[in-house]
Amino acid sequence: MRLRLTALFLMLLMSAAHAAPVPQQVDIPLSSGILHAQLYKPEGEGPFPAVIALHGCGGLSGRSDSILPRYRDWAERLLKAGNAVLLPDSYGSRELGPQCRVKEMHVKARRERVTDIAASRAWLMKQSWVARDRISLIGWANGASALLWAVRPQSAARDLGPDFRAAVAFYPDCRISAGLGWSTRVPTLVLIGGDDDVSSPPACRQMVDGARGRSALARIVVYPGADHDFDRANTPLHAAAGGTDAEARAESQKDVAEWLAR
Repeated sequence: MRLRLTALFLMLLMSAAHAAPVPQQVDIPLSSGILHAQLYKPEGEGPFPAVIALHGCGGLSGRSDSILPRYRDWAERLLKAGNAVLLPDSYGSRELGPQCRVKEMHVKARRERVTDIAASRAWLMKQSWVARDRISLIGWANGASALLWAVRPQSAARDLGPDFRAAVAFYPDCRISAGLGWSTRVPTLVLIGGDDDVSSPPACRQMVDGARGRSALARIVVYPGADHDFDRANTPLHAAAGGTDAEARAESQKDVAEWLAR
């Protein structure tokens, strides 16, 4: 009986692995080189809404994963909802590893990563299968900080094409943006845990509150008791354990879906 159950479990695992969507690597031209990215695209000719997904300081990939579980999980979720998902690799494209504990970062959120966002948007705008008026942004930590810079009015694209439809920033570092009087030209949602001791929930609230009346719609959701990195990919053990972070992750999935569907 145990052997039968084991065989059934293995068959289910193999079936799930076989059914998992496989991303396609695309190369996006930059003035200083090539930006490598992973693309999840729905079947068919489109046009499809598209989401540019921006990794955190740990990078897009790991030693054995071309896409880390968190980003793969979100990409598959967004794909299932009918979106194409483009994940630019800001560090790997420049032959850099994780940048979380690097004293002097060579790829800055407000500079190179904003350039990567613009290049990703320009590439998507040229694809016949993309709904050009429905390109959105989603970012985590350092990628979310880059997103905040990219949606400022000063960073608007110079072409005549449609702007980003919406933006979602998971636990960005809001301290500099709050001090600079941040505002956004596209609807922007900030998601952060109330117990985040890496990013600053008060700074993010100050940033969003300060933008009211002189900005496109900006909203912040603070999940009580949740930590930084609360939306990490769910493992069976983590899902069974439940807890505040798991609850915040589930709530964030609903919040993101509703925000992108606006």
